Amino acid sequence: MSGSGGNAGGRGSAGGRGSAGKSGPGGGGAAGSGRGRGGPRDSSNRNAKGRERNRGPQRSFTEQAPSQRTRRADPARLVAFEVLRAVAEEDAYANLVLPARIRHHRLDKRDAGFATELSYGALRGQGTYDAILARCVDRPLAQLDPAILDALRIGAHQLLAMRVPAHAALDQTVGLARAVIGAGPSALINAVLRKVTAHSLDEWLDLLVAGETDETKIASLRYAHPEWIVRAMRQSLVAHGRSAAEINDLLEADNAAPVVNLVALPGLGSLEEALDNGATPGELVEGSALSSGGDLGRLASVRAGTTRVQDVGSQLVARALAAVELPAAELSGTDLPAAGSGGEAWLDLCAGPGGKAALLGALAHQRGATLLANEPAPHRAKLVSQALSAVPHDSWQVRTGDGREVGAEQPERFSRVLVDVPCTGLGALRRRPESRWRRSPKDITDLGPLQRELLSSALAAVRPGGVVAYVTCSPHPAETTAVVADVLRKRTDLELLDAGAALDAVSLTGNLGAGHELTAQLWPHIHHTDAMFLALIRKKA
Repeated sequence: MSGSGGNAGGRGSAGGRGSAGKSGPGGGGAAGSGRGRGGPRDSSNRNAKGRERNRGPQRSFTEQAPSQRTRRADPARLVAFEVLRAVAEEDAYANLVLPARIRHHRLDKRDAGFATELSYGALRGQGTYDAILARCVDRPLAQLDPAILDALRIGAHQLLAMRVPAHAALDQTVGLARAVIGAGPSALINAVLRKVTAHSLDEWLDLLVAGETDETKIASLRYAHPEWIVRAMRQSLVAHGRSAAEINDLLEADNAAPVVNLVALPGLGSLEEALDNGATPGELVEGSALSSGGDLGRLASVRAGTTRVQDVGSQLVARALAAVELPAAELSGTDLPAAGSGGEAWLDLCAGPGGKAALLGALAHQRGATLLANEPAPHRAKLVSQALSAVPHDSWQVRTGDGREVGAEQPERFSRVLVDVPCTGLGALRRRPESRWRRSPKDITDLGPLQRELLSSALAAVRPGGVVAYVTCSPHPAETTAVVADVLRKRTDLELLDAGAALDAVSLTGNLGAGHELTAQLWPHIHHTDAMFLALIRKKA
């Protein structure tokens, strides 16, 4: 398991945030005081009921008096614990739960950063940490109470992959367990985590892979990805024209804490406020910036919706569609929406939660075009409307309905269609830390028919001479090139445009190197974006 190092410095040992220690995925700084629990001992290891207490001198939990032991939950660690519990119990998404818990506990910027790294790092590394914990627990992990297992994962991440002194990680994690789970489980957690401290992360990894010859299993343990995803990513690299030897770099990039990307809506927003507050200009696409962190909701431009959080890969594919040159003469004969200046009609077929729709809407407004944003789920359709609220309302509409029906209901109406289909999200694992452990190969099989039906609907909705952008946040060939090839094979009125050249045309570098056989694939380890796939399909006039 690998990633970027943490930040040092802090409030000192009494406050639970220190400066020294280790580095690992994402990083973070912490320190603390004290160790677990203890108490009077006799020469026997049995309690009054004759049960083995397993508390020999070598397992001593504390050197402090009872009054000095941590008996409360540190707020930052409590946030991380609550996030892991919500992910496990409620099938929640960490990136949605975490901000609400940070606000609820009123964490400052420093503690919010610590809680973020601890939450995401423990979730990302779950498979590897579980393999380590399995060697430190005297029963199968499945027999542990899920809350205890989540506390152990939080402790393991601090001990093995953050710059947190061991005594602080032990004391604070046991204090958390004592406060929210109970005194009995806290003793077990203390004992197990003391076994974890016997080795560094690198030493544990060497132990786990000792004697193993299967490179997929080795990579799975070292980089905390399920084996099927390791195989899928290796296959994806080759399918998109890259070397399978890049697999470790790709997996490592998945474990690095992603930088927050910002976009100023063209013609409506400005990055000036963000830049004044520590953001730096983006290097891949105009109107973008890299955030320095903190609560972006404090920025007036973000609250107004004219500056938005959006991965630069998403910005690139949306701008590439908007920039494709269309044969105007072939588009002039079809009726257009009354709104706007009578220009092109654009469609975002799978618009929720609205990030790409907001960027497309702003670009459409600049050009006198109109955007129809479709989303089947009513609650997500509301999010789309909120995302588009900063764009003048006469430039867009939101439709709530099945995208597979749009092509039949509104045939050959739209000049540009974005179909960002539901997918496994394998290209955004760094932003969705729990996703890798939830997905399975069956998801790819199950999503295939829907992806093909949505693309077919988009192609029915686009007018002759118009362009459809087929987009996924997965590089898996079964979700990308195979879907496009299947649809193209059945028709003679379609042609692929050079998606790699289209991305280069809207990038600041002009040479992304993402193209392969007319489609394009971005990569976290190469472009520092989500692994977005783009195919541009023109309907022949």
